[in-house]
Amino acid sequence: MRKPFAAAAALVVAALTLGLAGCVTNEEGGRPDGWAPVSPEPVPELADRVPDDIRERGSIVIATNPPFSPMEFRDSHGEVVGFDIDLAQAAASVLDLELTVREQDFPLILPSITAGTVDFGASGFTSNEERRETYDFVDYLDTGLQWARRPGSTVTPDTACGAEIAVQRGTVADMEDLPARSEACVEAGLEPIRKLAYQDASTAATAVVLGRADALAADSPVSAWAVQRADGQLELAGDIYDGAPFGWPVPQGSELAPLLADALQHLIDSGDYARLCDMWGLADGAVDVARINGEEPR
Repeated sequence: MRKPFAAAAALVVAALTLGLAGCVTNEEGGRPDGWAPVSPEPVPELADRVPDDIRERGSIVIATNPPFSPMEFRDSHGEVVGFDIDLAQAAASVLDLELTVREQDFPLILPSITAGTVDFGASGFTSNEERRETYDFVDYLDTGLQWARRPGSTVTPDTACGAEIAVQRGTVADMEDLPARSEACVEAGLEPIRKLAYQDASTAATAVVLGRADALAADSPVSAWAVQRADGQLELAGDIYDGAPFGWPVPQGSELAPLLADALQHLIDSGDYARLCDMWGLADGAVDVARINGEEPR
């Protein structure tokens, strides 16, 4: 669902600075309570399959684009952290490699994979048919769209006509879902949805906490994280819909796809994957089998 691309309102920024809603910011607290590194031992039969160029450099390079909590974001020390980073680090450990994290603008990640300047993307990429025409995706988390609202509110995705809905600019919620829902409202003779687009999901969630928007529309991991961090000031509104997995993109036909899928399957079988999902509050989206382009490897 991820397609990020100005500035949030000054009052919202001031509120974040004063800590009025700091619990939903990218920086507040960094990693979740109870977080611990997951560093599995190398698996020789998988490490032996690492491509020669990667083995020679001793590290596997990922590209990511914060902020997209809880997948990737900067903590209060400026370090890029998140579920995507931890899972990629665990997979690198299984392959007996170091992990190199390269921050890039989101639209540049797939071209960088094509150019060979990074090995794969770890940045909340939706594994969909359009992208699979050019890249292979190792699917690692089931996701969809889900809304969040203030407790006591009754707004849902199906009752949002005339409401103000906050989104992260450039996401599927911003560019596809809300426009379609708003058009349906107008066709039914109702008020359109008033979309409030923000630079990042944390600012959008804060707008809901502050009463500047009626709900947040975002990818399900993002909404779940916002609720978890909001100290009771947000709740989920409705079920997950328009489900699609997040995946690691690699060049189509690359030997990295089956290798990364096998590394992910090892993490699933060992329980390390489940531990990461639990720590980041993503257990509802956990997969039980590593798939490539939605299919189990043969």
